[in-house]
Amino acid sequence: MKDFYEKLLDWYLENQRELPWREDPTPYHVWLSEIMLQQTRVEAAREYYLRFLNRLPDVSSLAEASEDTCLKLWEGLGYYSRVRNMKRAASEVMEKFGGNIPNTSAELIRLPGIGQYTSAAIASIAFGERIPAVDGNLLRIYSRLEMYEENIRTPAAFRKALEYYTDRMPKNTTKTGKGNPCGNFNQALMDLGNAVCLPNTAPECGNCPISEFCRTHRERPGMEADLPVIPAGKGKKEERLTVFLIRSEGRTAVRKRPARGLLAGLYEFPSAAGELETEDAVKWLREHSVEPIRIKKIIDAEHIFTHKKWIMRGYEVTMDSFSEENVPFIMASEEEIAQKYCIPSAFGAYLKWMDLKKNNSIY
Repeated sequence: MKDFYEKLLDWYLENQRELPWREDPTPYHVWLSEIMLQQTRVEAAREYYLRFLNRLPDVSSLAEASEDTCLKLWEGLGYYSRVRNMKRAASEVMEKFGGNIPNTSAELIRLPGIGQYTSAAIASIAFGERIPAVDGNLLRIYSRLEMYEENIRTPAAFRKALEYYTDRMPKNTTKTGKGNPCGNFNQALMDLGNAVCLPNTAPECGNCPISEFCRTHRERPGMEADLPVIPAGKGKKEERLTVFLIRSEGRTAVRKRPARGLLAGLYEFPSAAGELETEDAVKWLREHSVEPIRIKKIIDAEHIFTHKKWIMRGYEVTMDSFSEENVPFIMASEEEIAQKYCIPSAFGAYLKWMDLKKNNSIY
């Protein structure tokens, strides 16, 4: 077991990814990065991480920030409950812990939005707690190391992986200038899953520092990609809608979505259920106090959520001068859309279309 972690850590110290949150792994930095990396690729999270820290550099600033500020900083990352929970948790840290982020996984997991994996990642990387951070990456690696041929997405599989990694974690938790052994152990496995023990393809076993400990590689060479065993998922439900870019006097209509449900509390371009033909689109607009001077069909778009797929038809609508009292939408300026209102990436194709038109790339 000592050989296992020593070879893994030696490989990590030589090959670790350069990531901004690793440069100064304070508890807040690790926490923010781990929340961002839920359901988000590392490459996509880098810029958001730096922008978020520039605006909200610590727990107290996050706790004091408005929800709209947090959502706008998160715009495009998706899964907005993550940042809402993080703001709630920051308030709890200020109220219950005097602004000091708890230093054990047992305390961290009680905070909103922090589950078993995230609490272990923060506790090990920031505080040196001896606890594995088992996620999909580590489950995949475990399934190949131990030739685990049952469904990897079960509590039983998780418990076996947790026990396996706990047995092999360093017992020394002393923090050094290069992090701490337990935090480095977890991050080494994260990097191994990213660069070597790859998902959905043949792993690069020739570059693996712990291949000698891998049962699958030893007993069934060439069959490593058959693991882990994951049951087939259900198909995504399709939902069709019509999106309106309603324009007047240099402003564009937006509205706030309901407080519950998909994309709760975020802003959107007004939309109607179904893919409306022009005549029905005009009827919908008039029902919402918009008298179109001109209506033009623009791009179609799709957006895939975890369990649902949106298929969208778009219209650009020009209306005459408006009164804030009569139009049931917020008529937002370009600056307000860019800096104030959080419009999720589900509508990203229409935001891009607006930018292209503004820059005269389309007519």
